[in-house]
Amino acid sequence: MNILVCISHVPDTTAKINFTADGTALDPAGVQFVINPYDEFGLTKALHIKEAQGATITALNVGGPETEPTLRKALAIGADQAVRINATPTDAITVAKSIKNHIQANAYDLIICGQESIDYNGQQVPAMLAALLEMPMVNACVGLNIDGNMATATAEIDGGHATYTASLPMVIGGKKGLVEEKDLRIPNMRGIMTARTKPLSVEEGQNGGNTAPQSFRKPASKSSVKMVAPDQVNELVRLLHEESKSI
Repeated sequence: MNILVCISHVPDTTAKINFTADGTALDPAGVQFVINPYDEFGLTKALHIKEAQGATITALNVGGPETEPTLRKALAIGADQAVRINATPTDAITVAKSIKNHIQANAYDLIICGQESIDYNGQQVPAMLAALLEMPMVNACVGLNIDGNMATATAEIDGGHATYTASLPMVIGGKKGLVEEKDLRIPNMRGIMTARTKPLSVEEGQNGGNTAPQSFRKPASKSSVKMVAPDQVNELVRLLHEESKSI
């Protein structure tokens, strides 16, 4: 089995985010970038499949040279090879088209993406990719079993879960539950050393998206907290009624 795991290069969730002076882009200075957490669940699931029935795992990212350390981490975790598509990921359709071109030039049985990246939270690329490739797709996937050429996938839906079956190849948009958080792999020293010798190839991608961000801004700062003594219940009620308008 040949598995492609799409990796997003995103800021660490604990990083302090700032924007450029004109507010049109993220300021990367001092920001630690990591594998998108949803993609990490997908990569671990690919490793489980590899260990159970054999597979070759390719990790792929659309981005510039600055994303290669993130791909090297995927190799250290256990991917067999990596591909960086050299393009600026200006919007979801640009990313999806670049990945589609790579897939059409290679034979993959299973394409695993995260359901979304934690920076833009768009939930667009897996569906766009499946539509461009005319493949079945399951998003918000929390369970996946492969039996020969057939896949059974469980997805979270409003109020419960839905189970789907499809023939391979197919696209998965995974999230926590695809594997348990305790099963996520941490690169060990051997993996880190081996990653240096694993192949990481670069392909030219598609630049020029249909949309572009105009500006970014942070949420409004939280207002100051007003403390009320425990025995001042009437004052608390008054504040809730007259100032916060919450009652």
